[in-house]
Amino acid sequence: MIENTIRVRVRYAHIDKMGIVYHSRYLEWFEAGRSELLRKIGLPYSEVEKSGILLPVVEAFLKFKTPAKYDDLINIISTIKKITGAKLKIFYTIYDEDFKNILVEGYTIHAFINSDSKPNRIPLWIKEILEKENNNEE
Repeated sequence: MIENTIRVRVRYAHIDKMGIVYHSRYLEWFEAGRSELLRKIGLPYSEVEKSGILLPVVEAFLKFKTPAKYDDLINIISTIKKITGAKLKIFYTIYDEDFKNILVEGYTIHAFINSDSKPNRIPLWIKEILEKENNNEE
């Protein structure tokens, strides 16, 4: 299991008229968590894309549990639990500041495609990095 945590402060622009975080912001925070997770293990998006591989989101799921509000400090945990041949599934749990309450749980699934938008199996060099990091985390 590969995991990373980042913290974000809820800005006023993130909330809706009801004073809670607008639902689509959580997908932005999933992306922030995912970007930092991949960067941490040596796979920043910029390097992956330079190699001709793209990782579009092909599925996203969110389950809202407790709303975040303006000025809250939240923790975003991103986790890669399983690596398959052509897709990457990343799980997310967003907690409050003290990790006492889960705000949102969810995942994104990413397809490996080449720059011509053709499906691709996971490139060997990426698979090796993911497997190495997965073994280091255990």
